[in-house]
Parts: sequence; C-alpha cells; structure tokens
Amino acid sequence: METHRNKTIGIIGGMGPLATVDLFRKIVELTDSENDQGHPRVLIDSNTNTPDRTPAILCGGADPLPEMVRAALLLERGGADVLVMGCNTAHFFYPEIRRFVRVPFLNMLEETAKEARKRGLSSVGLLATDGTVQSGVYAREFERQGIDLVTPDAAGQKAVVTMIYQGVKTGRASWPVEEISRVIGDLAARGARAVVLGCTELPVAFSRYRIQSGLPVLDPTEVLAESAIRFVGGRLRRK
Repeated sequence: METHRNKTIGIIGGMGPLATVDLFRKIVELTDSENDQGHPRVLIDSNTNTPDRTPAILCGGADPLPEMVRAALLLERGGADVLVMGCNTAHFFYPEIRRFVRVPFLNMLEETAKEARKRGLSSVGLLATDGTVQSGVYAREFERQGIDLVTPDAAGQKAVVTMIYQGVKTGRASWPVEEISRVIGDLAARGARAVVLGCTELPVAFSRYRIQSGLPVLDPTEVLAESAIRFVGGRLRRK
C-alpha cells in the first residue's frame, strides 16, 4: 500500500548556522498545519566547511563553490524535491551550483525582487555584505523588475558589515543600533520606500537587537520560506 509522502525541501545551509536555523524556523512557522504531517519534510546540510563568500568574490579568497555543490548534491540524493539557500551572498554562485543539480532550485534574490514588485515598490534600500553589494547580484534582479536599488554610503556599509560579522556571527546578545538607524534614515532620504535585509544574519539582528527600521522591511528569508512552502504544495499561515 502506498504511504503518504510529503514533498521535501532541501536547505543548503551553514552560511551561517544561525541563519540556517532562522530559515528552517520560518518554514515551520509559516506553514499552516494542525499537525506534524501537514508540514513539508525538510533536509538541512549546515555545511560549515563552506569558506566565506565575500572574500571569495572580492579578493581571491578560498572558493566556496565545491562545498556548496557538495551540499546540493547530498540533499538531492537524500530526496529533496526543491533546493533553497538562505545565504544572500552565496547567490553570486547560484548559476554555477544550478548546473550540477537536476531538481528545481529557488533563487532567493529573484523571489525577493518579485515580491517587491507585487508590493508596488519603486525604490528599495539594500542592507547586505560587501560581497552582495559590490557583486551587483541584487541590483540585477531588481533592475529586471524595474525597481531602483539604493545602497548605504561607505560609513553606513561598514556599520552594516560590522554588525553582521562582529554582532550576529559571534553570538553577541546586544549591539548598539544608533548607526544602523542612521543608515536606514539615509536610505529613506534618498528615496527608498522599504529596506531589504539582504544578508541572512540581518533578520536575526533586527529581532535580537530590536532595531526599529522606520521603513517597511522586506525579509528575503521569509520570502524564500513562503516560496518553498508554496512550491511543495503546503498551505501558508495567514499573518
């Protein structure tokens, strides 16, 4: 007799570990189900052997692609029906990873740009790592949707990156948020009508450090979680 099989989401994770947990948590919390069996099956490879993506993109650092491909293939062999990757910066390597897998692979940046267009946004501010900002991976996706992308000035970008690497990634329980608030205010003054949390650690930072945006927030992790749930036929919980 054939048994029920929930479709399976595979998460290419470990970039970073807490961000991976945040994506999985959102998949669970955004699924509308009264029991365990109504949730999608989720496979996670929290592959912390993956080198940092920003140095690889900007200054010839160790190549993270082999480890990301290894994780993708492991998840595919494990039965994943669709792959997702929570790290924004890692999407610089998305086209190369995609070449190695046969199952669908959702692009978080593309899904986020589509969501911004659905919300009627004409200009958004981007908070992200140097690798994400300088590689232009978000700029290309938003340009395809006809949306202007505003990025912080040099001092603001440094403040964002410092909070990511010295705050969230090191496990700091508190962080001074005045500079981040100034960055968001500057983005708003330059025309941004929402702010994209374009590093997977940033939703964690905004929650943990109680950052008040002053602009509507677009959380790519949440967008990706919703897209993955829809892809495998799950029901989304009403917000």
